[in-house]
Amino acid sequence: MDRNAEFKRWKAQGLSKADLSRKGSVDEDVVELVQLLNGREQYFTTSSCAGRIILLDGNINGFEVQKQNCCWLLVTHKPCVKDDVIVALKKANGDAILKFEPLILHVQCRQLQDAQILAIRSTHGLEVPLSHKGKLMVTEEYIDFLLKVANQKMEENKKRIERFYNCLQHALEKETNSHPKEKIKDKNNSSYSHKKKRNPEACGKCIEENDKELENDDDPGISVTIFPEDY
Repeated sequence: MDRNAEFKRWKAQGLSKADLSRKGSVDEDVVELVQLLNGREQYFTTSSCAGRIILLDGNINGFEVQKQNCCWLLVTHKPCVKDDVIVALKKANGDAILKFEPLILHVQCRQLQDAQILAIRSTHGLEVPLSHKGKLMVTEEYIDFLLKVANQKMEENKKRIERFYNCLQHALEKETNSHPKEKIKDKNNSSYSHKKKRNPEACGKCIEENDKELENDDDPGISVTIFPEDY
């Protein structure tokens, strides 16, 4: 079967399913970015998160959290307040970890040159242990300080998403001009109904990438999977 035709079939199957993130849907702050990618023939997204603050209860190995074995005590995609964390910590029986994770976006790419456009890496995270075996190891004042840091990172993450959108849009337009036969989904399509005007001069900086495995939606950044030659 023609490789492009097979990728189209694979894409149609992928987009017919729910977002593979724990939430199961696309966050508001990343909807336009997801639509931009899914509107191109050479991409489709499978899992996404605009950024989140989470409190996990489980075992830790150094600073490596195995979240598949953890209980999610609290998760929010908005700024977080101390009282919510204190209440959630009362449910902790193991080692509770407060984390901020930036943009998570998993993308299937038709070929290597398509994936290279998405080559970015992120270090904009936060991970701090708060309790051990159910016992709180820090003061409420310190928790309040950590949340101020996490909330600031959340605001910066939104700005980085905007910059990344601008950079990606600019790169894709440049690629299209270089390959005029590349088909783009009709912008009158409903998936573009909420698209905003963008400033092309805002492309000076992009957020950085994380190239973790596609199936692991707990790793911050952007993951790309290349469509295999012999699929």
